[in-house]
Amino acid sequence: MILLETQNRVIEDILRQRFDNKGGKHEGIDITVADFDGVLFHLSNPDGDKSKLRVSISLKFYDDLKKHGAEGLIQKIYGEYIVTPESTYDVSVQFDLDNLPANKEEWIKKVSYLKRNCFASVFHKYFDIQAENKSVKETAIIHYREQETMYVAAQKDRVTVIFSTLFTDDDDIIIGKVFMQEFKEGRRGSTTAPQVLFSHREPPLELKGQDALVADNVGYITFVLFPRHFDKNSRDNTIDLIHTFRDYLHYHIKCSKAYLHSRMRARTTAFLQVLNRARPEKKDQQKKTFSGRTFVKN
Repeated sequence: MILLETQNRVIEDILRQRFDNKGGKHEGIDITVADFDGVLFHLSNPDGDKSKLRVSISLKFYDDLKKHGAEGLIQKIYGEYIVTPESTYDVSVQFDLDNLPANKEEWIKKVSYLKRNCFASVFHKYFDIQAENKSVKETAIIHYREQETMYVAAQKDRVTVIFSTLFTDDDDIIIGKVFMQEFKEGRRGSTTAPQVLFSHREPPLELKGQDALVADNVGYITFVLFPRHFDKNSRDNTIDLIHTFRDYLHYHIKCSKAYLHSRMRARTTAFLQVLNRARPEKKDQQKKTFSGRTFVKN
């Protein structure tokens, strides 16, 4: 299966183009880029200064992330390049194109990972809680989409991450269950893989008392992460994969439906060809006499 890119490729390409403009004339920029989960990026020149490039991000769920240390993590990663957020945006980083950092490629990657780094704060918090062998009753609740929520909780031996997601079509539920079954089967082939559970309509017991949504088109996906999944060597990769899981799931559901439709159209075309070949040909109504003249038989 295809893994979605963690970074925003559009932001990465634009920054690389602007950063590699060696001694050239700076051009104005005013671009809005959409990402998954209703996230928006805005690249612009503050106060019309073309030598300054500002990248801002808007997340509808940023207030939820702030409760779990998002601002501190963003400040730690982007440091001196953090500026006062642009109006209607949550985080802004700004660069002087005439005085760029020496490690330009590293900063291009960092900015393209801005959404991921905002998301990462809640995971770092609960991974650290578990690593300290603590158990807290507080559950992080991130409303990352309208009517869709992510829950993160730490116990003494594990961290549990639960996604609630809406299926717009009935067949999405069926295909989604097939994907979840594949995740369960995949764990049999790898003893180090996290346990994945899927429940339809009813929330899992871990969400008792959390006012979780109950509906026929709601599914809950639970990841059970043990310390080996978020130790020093694997933590970043775990965050990269798990924060994009909802988009990964729905992307592959849509791809599967598109593939099924294409196969159905191809099969229909093949059946029509068979029917056309089986249709009896019309007999020639013209007859010929012995002398060669033709006439039509009534």
